[in-house]
Amino acid sequence: MKILFILENHYPKIGGVETLFKNLTDSLAKEGHQVTVLTNRGTGENLHPRESYMDNLTIIRKPFLNRYIFTFLAWIPGFLLARKHDIIHTTSYNAGIPAYISGLLARKKVLITFHEVWGKMWFDLPFFSKFSLSLHYWFEKVLLKFPFHRFIAVSNFTAQQLEKNGIVKSRISMIYNGLEYSEFKIEKSARDNEFFTFLYFGRLGISKGLDILINGAAICDKPFKLQLVLPTYPADLLKIVKDLVLENGLDEKVEFFHELPFETLKEKITHADAVIVPSYSEGFCFTAVETIALGTPIISSDNGALKEVVSGKHLKMESFTSEALKEKMELAIDGEFLESEVRRFHLSDSIESYKKLYSEILTKRD
Repeated sequence: MKILFILENHYPKIGGVETLFKNLTDSLAKEGHQVTVLTNRGTGENLHPRESYMDNLTIIRKPFLNRYIFTFLAWIPGFLLARKHDIIHTTSYNAGIPAYISGLLARKKVLITFHEVWGKMWFDLPFFSKFSLSLHYWFEKVLLKFPFHRFIAVSNFTAQQLEKNGIVKSRISMIYNGLEYSEFKIEKSARDNEFFTFLYFGRLGISKGLDILINGAAICDKPFKLQLVLPTYPADLLKIVKDLVLENGLDEKVEFFHELPFETLKEKITHADAVIVPSYSEGFCFTAVETIALGTPIISSDNGALKEVVSGKHLKMESFTSEALKEKMELAIDGEFLESEVRRFHLSDSIESYKKLYSEILTKRD
């Protein structure tokens, strides 16, 4: 198969979306499929090479200045590439429109992976203005109106949200994201933190509950340390988070880390006493699955797909408030975790499901 991926961002940018497509493209290329990725080159410190080549995998990065220019212009190189490929795979949000146009012009079928569908939850999110949230809400509604050949959901929760928002069930395929568990084997050592250490790691996003986390930490009565592993972009959102830490008088309890190498991040996770995932919603949540794979206890908001993926040693917030998080933080410090059988999401299962779906679509005439 010859598969074109049109993605707003790609590895080495960090995030759940980037993790999914790096794993998927690498695995498909290793199996002999011809894979091309069209993505944004980035800017400033995050500027990447224009093109890179590996066995069966070509990554083409175009110098779009921002995600909005990518949305409206990426269809031009997308169309030229689409003519040489069998199928197009894209993702929500900003890559969806140029991918659809590319497929329409080149007469190729286009699949879109939806990681989350937020609907009116957009208006509950922090840090953005109401005007900006309204624009994002309407953009999502418009994107859901495009007749993609197939909508792929990364969890049952996301599949249900797609259906609630008007997508016909027969056009929805559910494929869990997968993890290569062999990469998460690490020699464990006894945790010897001076204070109970909580860890948050992941992308800077308005849905990630960083406001709930910081406000919850501010009212926690027991001694602790909180480590935040965050990217440096978007810079304005990072500044908001750092300012919120200072405003809540947490500067001596909170430590920031940025752009950690994979091995260093794994060490941080295993040395933490608990990882916190305080999200407003999650379509899948690699943060939770990776934490569980490394055997570190987890506190989660229990929102969205977190109900499906959180297992092992854990605590789930009973309401989505800073007070509820504070209660779980104090229970964690006292060692009062719940425990359940660990659920695993294997990358090999995910790849096989994608390959089966590609083959099914390419052999059908609809």
